[in-house]
Amino acid sequence: MRIWTLHPRYLDPQGLLALWREALLAQKVLLGETKGYRKHPQLERFRKQDDPVASIASYLIVVHQEAVRRGYRFDISKIVHRKTNQKIAETRGQLLFEWERLKLKLCKRHGMQDPSLGRTKLPDAHPIFKILPGGIRSWEKQPHTGMLPTSE
Repeated sequence: MRIWTLHPRYLDPQGLLALWREALLAQKVLLGETKGYRKHPQLERFRKQDDPVASIASYLIVVHQEAVRRGYRFDISKIVHRKTNQKIAETRGQLLFEWERLKLKLCKRHGMQDPSLGRTKLPDAHPIFKILPGGIRSWEKQPHTGMLPTSE
């Protein structure tokens, strides 16, 4: 499961569809409607919110908006109709880690990197996240290349 900190506009069609499905699964987990993925570490940042279900619903709404912008027909009725304005704290290191991971994924999937991605130094985060100083989250499987910082 990957609930991206990055804004969904950076995802390719496969990535956007995967995010939609995974965030809907996360919503089911937070609603207690499934036995799988209950301990998934990426859900902790949602669980820490005053209303975790409203937080994942707010996350999903932005994913749906991106899908609509692209002309896709994601079923909005699958989103629990609660939302929140509460921001989730996330770190700059996590955002940058995901950015590098996404660029590698897109390069593998499409054979070459979109030149505009390379010019972006600090990508936009999904609007539910408030980006703060800090490193990569401990729940990430970090590469052994030493290329990505673990703290600022």
